[in-house]
Amino acid sequence: MKLLLIKIGKAWQVLRHDGLGPGIRRISRAFIASFGRVKPADVLFISGGVGDSARYRTTNVAEWLGRQGITSSITVQDNPRLPSYAEQFSVFVFHRTLYTPTIAKLIERARSLGKEIIFETDDLVYNPEYLRHMDYWRVMNPLERKLYENGVGGEILADLYVQIATTTTSFLAEKLMERGKRVFLVPNRLPEADIRLAEKIREARKREPEEKGGVVTIGYFSGALGHDKDFATVSDVLLRLLEGHPKLRLFIAGPLTLDDRFGRFAARIDRERYVPRDQHFRNVASVDINIAPLEIGNPFCEGKSELKFFEAGIVGVPTVAAATRTFREAIHDGENGFVADNETEWEEKLERLIDDATLRKDMGDAARETTLVRYTTRVDDESGYVEYLKQKCEVRSEK
Repeated sequence: MKLLLIKIGKAWQVLRHDGLGPGIRRISRAFIASFGRVKPADVLFISGGVGDSARYRTTNVAEWLGRQGITSSITVQDNPRLPSYAEQFSVFVFHRTLYTPTIAKLIERARSLGKEIIFETDDLVYNPEYLRHMDYWRVMNPLERKLYENGVGGEILADLYVQIATTTTSFLAEKLMERGKRVFLVPNRLPEADIRLAEKIREARKREPEEKGGVVTIGYFSGALGHDKDFATVSDVLLRLLEGHPKLRLFIAGPLTLDDRFGRFAARIDRERYVPRDQHFRNVASVDINIAPLEIGNPFCEGKSELKFFEAGIVGVPTVAAATRTFREAIHDGENGFVADNETEWEEKLERLIDDATLRKDMGDAARETTLVRYTTRVDDESGYVEYLKQKCEVRSEK
């Protein structure tokens, strides 16, 4: 009953976030995924859902591993056949999964067979102590909050049998090492399909008229609920820029609640809710400057990955990002993007990009180069994770 209530709460939030049509389609995909065929392979990824987080941490990682010679299959935690898969895989990776009876049975069976169990996370949601720092907590309905009361997957992380964890950022890696785990840093990466799509979008842009009458658009792509406080860190800066640059526009994607003060600039602000992946990249490519504000010092924000930088970078759009550790590791300030530590830096760096089309192009090109070198499934492993998995798969196959 508890799991059913959680699902109802989650479904309601999806419908609020995405809208009726897109929301129903997303819920349907999750239901269908529960009964999808799972082929035997080296690694089985089990995820708590089918959204962007699951795409990056299961589908894209599986594509990357495939290029390294490791086969993978993907399923979701609601698959009723999960326990029967224990014999068919050497390694089981649990991403944002609730500790349901079905999950518990699979883990018990895999452990009895000596199989490898890996805890995977791209956020601090596994630790309920950090929930007060998560802005999304403020907008959750009571049913959905039950998802987080023990931390998402916290029971799996606490299992002494589970010795390995994977994650997206050095900040999160340190948090997991504090739990006594050996941690492999596996950054988020773009798959081949996104790279090909980005190239088509860039080629189409080259055929468009370059002159836009001096109009410059700043884009913010929130992606999910719970980013109002992040955007608020740059609201005053954006309001001053809108006041000082009559041809400046904003493009806001996602369920963001704008400060009432933006109302007088409503004619220069475009809004869009949930869109399919291909349209998302077209939207990103349509702006001149991408911004990625976060609350610096907030543990949840410090754990966020650099995907907003490289999703813009792959289509040649420059980013100004909050100077969190992750963005400082990804962005060489002034070369392939800007990082900003306070309002003064945000305003000065955005002004530079607004006023200089050449700088925007050069910085966007540099961001694209960084993305291709570091953030695609073509990139070789430097963490030792692939070699570790190969050893585990070889050991199990010998048995």
